[in-house]
Amino acid sequence: MEYIPLADKIRPQTLKDFVGQDHLVGKDKPLRLAITKDRIHSMVFWGPPGSGKTTLGRIIANETKSKFVQLSAVAAGKADVRKVVEEAKIPIPALKTILLLDEIHRFNKAQQDFLLPYVEDGTITLIGATTENPSFSVISPLLSRCQVFVFNQHSAKEVNKIISKGIKFLKIQSVSKSAQGFLAKFANGDARQALNLLESTHKLYQTITLKNLKNALQNKFLRYDKTGEEHHNTISAFIKSMRASDPDAAVYYLSRMIAAGEDPLFIARRMVIFASEDIGMAQPTALVVANEVFRACETIGYPECAINLSHGVVYLASAAKSRASYNALRSAQEDVEKHGNLSIPLHLRNAPTKLMEKLNYGKGYQMYPNKDKNLLPQKLKGKRYYK
Repeated sequence: MEYIPLADKIRPQTLKDFVGQDHLVGKDKPLRLAITKDRIHSMVFWGPPGSGKTTLGRIIANETKSKFVQLSAVAAGKADVRKVVEEAKIPIPALKTILLLDEIHRFNKAQQDFLLPYVEDGTITLIGATTENPSFSVISPLLSRCQVFVFNQHSAKEVNKIISKGIKFLKIQSVSKSAQGFLAKFANGDARQALNLLESTHKLYQTITLKNLKNALQNKFLRYDKTGEEHHNTISAFIKSMRASDPDAAVYYLSRMIAAGEDPLFIARRMVIFASEDIGMAQPTALVVANEVFRACETIGYPECAINLSHGVVYLASAAKSRASYNALRSAQEDVEKHGNLSIPLHLRNAPTKLMEKLNYGKGYQMYPNKDKNLLPQKLKGKRYYK
């Protein structure tokens, strides 16, 4: 007999039973109106795991006049989509085909291109579910034909409500507040995580206690895809915390990355960049420290190099900040892009031949000119980049 997880067993079938995402399906909200009025169009659901994307896709099919097909982009390919399209072309009165494509970001460009004409002509109504930012993971032509709905991570209150449904379904007599609180905290907004742990604990021990939950839990992995949205969010928070001179926040986000197994050299590289970009001339030794942290990570590795990373992060976060040299570079680059190869002043040119000397190459050059001497091309005379 096929095993059906608890999360699927108690999955709500109607909007009335759906938990969370009130900004989308609350009273008079856009998605609720589209469902109740049966005005469904192609869309992308973007949000963290366990936030109800697949569930809401199924509810849409249940509450509208639709034929529902669900595929996972992890296992499906063009042949599977072609089959759905061919069946969708068979006329069934007042019945449209909704294709729920889980993990749509797993489809490559060619596979997404294949979907495009059938979404455009209405052969299928696509609901793509993804945990990744669709701006980067869904091709622009397909994304432009879909409305993006952003799902929020479940609140602790919402997770507790879902846990209570699981407890009732399993006919568990009682669960202590500490045990249910642990489940909600463990879930970290992912209701499926909480239900999976609840179910596995119930199978092993029958009774749900804090001790039994911890025994059933082997490992808690932080949600962190090294090529995905959470990766970019965490490194962004890390850099911005150092920029704000907040060593506590910076060390916290560093610890998140370490716990998730981030490459220490990736972290160290960002610190080397930060030392010049954000600290620069305010504390030039920052670059020396950052480079030494990088070297330590190269030679030592985890777990010990985490100490070196923390040392460097606290130093960089606490250092004075100046973007003057960084801004000077960007401003000069703009002029190079705008003006191209401007003529270099003759007195700065090299004169390795007699002809060049006759053409005044190098004439009047002073090794240590006074401050009034302009070394920039004539068009940029008086321009200041470093301020």
